[in-house]
Amino acid sequence: MERQERERRFRHALTEYGASLARLAGAYERRPALREELLQEIALALWQALPAFRGDASLKTFVLRVATNRAMTHLARRPPPTLDIEAAHDIADDAPSPQAIAEQYHDAASLQRAVAGLSLPLKQVMSLALEGLGTGEIAEVLGISESSAAVRLHRGKAQVRARIGGQHG
Repeated sequence: MERQERERRFRHALTEYGASLARLAGAYERRPALREELLQEIALALWQALPAFRGDASLKTFVLRVATNRAMTHLARRPPPTLDIEAAHDIADDAPSPQAIAEQYHDAASLQRAVAGLSLPLKQVMSLALEGLGTGEIAEVLGISESSAAVRLHRGKAQVRARIGGQHG
């Protein structure tokens, strides 16, 4: 692929799917600096992967697959959080009240936080579903069967509903 065509496709992909990529990155990384780092990693991975795009799937599916794979690599490289057991007694219980929980889950950011708290397989499926992908496309992006994608989607929705108190369908 010639450089001009590659640059054109890259700019198009970032313009068309930039918001989706930002939301997907937010599902995997809550801290703003690390989320921005992940977005940069996704952009680089997309630049590197574009010459391999043959049009077998939609560009959206291709872009989200690259992003999902890069997010997985990002998570795998991150060291597990550690906490000194002596410092554990100083941790405040900052859990919000039931009323605060109900209020905070009325906006899209709260939904994203609920998705970010899911197990990795459910998080993957839910973040792609929230980008408008159907179970077939989700299965294609993740390399799983469509029935597995449907089961994970069902479980993910149930857990998100439970996390937000069953207020959203």
